[in-house]
Amino acid sequence: MLRLIGLAVSIGLADSVNPSTIAPGLYLAMGQRPRVALIQFTLAVFAVNFVGGVAIALGPGEALLALVPKPSATTRYILETLAGAVILISAVVLWRKRKSLARRELPAPAPERKSALVLGLTISAVELPTAFPYFAVIAAVVGSGFGPGRQLFLLALYNVAFLLPLILMILTVTIAPDRAGQILRRARDWLQRHWPPLLASLALIVGLFVITLGITGLTGQTHGRFGRLSRRFRHSMTP
Repeated sequence: MLRLIGLAVSIGLADSVNPSTIAPGLYLAMGQRPRVALIQFTLAVFAVNFVGGVAIALGPGEALLALVPKPSATTRYILETLAGAVILISAVVLWRKRKSLARRELPAPAPERKSALVLGLTISAVELPTAFPYFAVIAAVVGSGFGPGRQLFLLALYNVAFLLPLILMILTVTIAPDRAGQILRRARDWLQRHWPPLLASLALIVGLFVITLGITGLTGQTHGRFGRLSRRFRHSMTP
């Protein structure tokens, strides 16, 4: 369980540096009734992602799992190692393209959109089909063999980590409403210049962490097998 908690949180944090949700959040935070707008937007994003993840994990995911043999622990550890390697490759690509990405303007909501709730639902519905890091978490959760309760907990944990920047915005406009606009405007300007290297750095950390999970799992299995073989050998040599 702890392995999957670490996996869900680490991938969620790396995925949280997402201009598609952070930029609209900053836009709403500097508008009218920022706290209410941010809460509506955050809840909408959470609802779409969580419900979509649950539908995949407990629907098609369980059905597909029933058609194939349950993956062994060794297979899961190998897949974790491969997933970490893919994340590391993504970090390298982001780093190499960081200058060109930083020159792109962060997305902003269309001015005709009035409802933060509708904005969150729309953005999440468009983004969900391409949320490949989330799909990796869903696949790990489905293959874990845990019951529905634990699977729901892990999916919720990923989504909370994914929404951490929006949660911090809500805390900012709640705790320092008079200075929130200035703070978040500076945050937006900083993010405009630095989000590619920031995301690349997070992907690097997460990739190393996920690879470490996979390798330590494989190593632990190898040590366990050698230990069992050693005990059997000693037992066979005992008169």
